[in-house]
Amino acid sequence: MPQCEMCGAEKASLTTTKVEGAELELCSDCSDFGTEVRTESSSSASTKYSTSSSSSSSSSSSGSGGSSSSSSSSSQRRRDMFDDMETVTGDYDDLIREARESAGLSQEDLASDINEKASVIRKLERGDILPSDGVQQKLEKKLGISLIEGEDVDDADWESSSSGSMTLGDVVKRNDE
Repeated sequence: MPQCEMCGAEKASLTTTKVEGAELELCSDCSDFGTEVRTESSSSASTKYSTSSSSSSSSSSSGSGGSSSSSSSSSQRRRDMFDDMETVTGDYDDLIREARESAGLSQEDLASDINEKASVIRKLERGDILPSDGVQQKLEKKLGISLIEGEDVDDADWESSSSGSMTLGDVVKRNDE
């Protein structure tokens, strides 16, 4: 009898579920922690993992068997929530504070302008919390800044007066500094 890869319970049937980027065989109780990968019925053994794009391509290739449909779905990496994540820059607290001060706003004024509590602005400027996506977007729009890591590099930074002497190390900003 198959065993759930999360809780260890032995169940008659398991569901392939993606949890934080990993595909696991889970029981019905544990499958709520992720997103079900299998979109076709469990009786179809030829396409264990399928996406909408690979299921249309496997239906067009008639008579080729299960090996081609599984290879077409494995050649295309499935997108998950981590593909769309952006990294907030490490000095977001300083960026927010400096931009607010240069705009001549108090923490309370900024909070009022973006419809948030002043305590949220204080915590952000102290670095106690990371901005949620909504707050991040409001701050970027109001203050004219970018809190996403790597978006503040200007093309002029790559240009050098002496041709070819600049290296990647001259431009890269290390996080541990």
